[in-house]
Amino acid sequence: MTGEFGPVVAPDTAVRVAAEERQGELTKPVGALGRLEELGNWVAACQGVCPPKQFERARVVVFAGDHGVARHGVSAYPSEVTAQMVANFQHGGAAVNALARLADATVRVVDMAVDGDTAAEISTFKVRRSSGSIDREDALTEDETRTALSAGAALADEEIDSGADLLIAGDMGIGNTTPATVLIAAITDTEPVVVVGRGTGIDDAGWMRKTAAVRDALWRARPVVKDPYALLRVAGGADFAAVAGFLARAAARRTPVILDGVVVTAAALVAEQLAPGASAWWIAGHRSSEPAHKIALDRLRLDPLLDMNMRLGEGSGALTALPILRAAVAALADMATFAEAGVSTSHDASA
Repeated sequence: MTGEFGPVVAPDTAVRVAAEERQGELTKPVGALGRLEELGNWVAACQGVCPPKQFERARVVVFAGDHGVARHGVSAYPSEVTAQMVANFQHGGAAVNALARLADATVRVVDMAVDGDTAAEISTFKVRRSSGSIDREDALTEDETRTALSAGAALADEEIDSGADLLIAGDMGIGNTTPATVLIAAITDTEPVVVVGRGTGIDDAGWMRKTAAVRDALWRARPVVKDPYALLRVAGGADFAAVAGFLARAAARRTPVILDGVVVTAAALVAEQLAPGASAWWIAGHRSSEPAHKIALDRLRLDPLLDMNMRLGEGSGALTALPILRAAVAALADMATFAEAGVSTSHDASA
């Protein structure tokens, strides 16, 4: 089952040890930069070099897709918004674009299952128009599932081969927190009432409809929870399958990833099943206000960098965290050592 994505080799342990040793030689008390030190060590291990190099081509790929379940009142917005927002991404007017400019990253949007026509340059990998309504039918066919997974892997290959040294997966799709919640609840064996959030800002009646949809979809998903391909087919969607393939291939290609919110992290849970060990190549940019997100991060044993009550998606939380990761690299790579700066160490003082 992992053959399509290749074996996942862990980040370089020897380089991580070298980074830890370098942290002790820099002009600061040991551990004084807290988690920045851990992050810098992780980047060094991922790159296989100490000191690490600053990211030169951080790349966001936004996976867009509609979901049939959105037609049943689980979202505060109509499905037409997906295609409209895809156009907004292309014109540089969305949150992901603004945050990417600040964080020195670039954005690509890909139509996987938008329920409408999109520009030719972004629809090359399109699998279908809207995934099925997972509370009553499968999201995809078996062939569509494998096509979407392969598309995600191919997109990771394209970006890495073009020089990307850090990847972020973003999402856009009205109704997509519903399949995200189902995937997380199925994999973590959690009841719907615990995991269902407000998504785009639904009212109480919408929350009840969403909870019912999640319950019905979970009933269909649980028999296939051990099979990641079947789970994506039954309860995911083309965008989820593509993100899972993207994350699994990125790990196999030894490329670090910042995870975004609940949608991307739901796909990450499946990607970890597809390519065990892939999560060693990921960090969590933030913790969404969606309750299912914390459950998924706990399962992946990822501690988010930020907790700012964000729930937009698009890659916005990961991009907000990117400057922190850049800071960690800069601290480890650019600070002088005690010897270089001629600064006395605590050992010198005690002597």
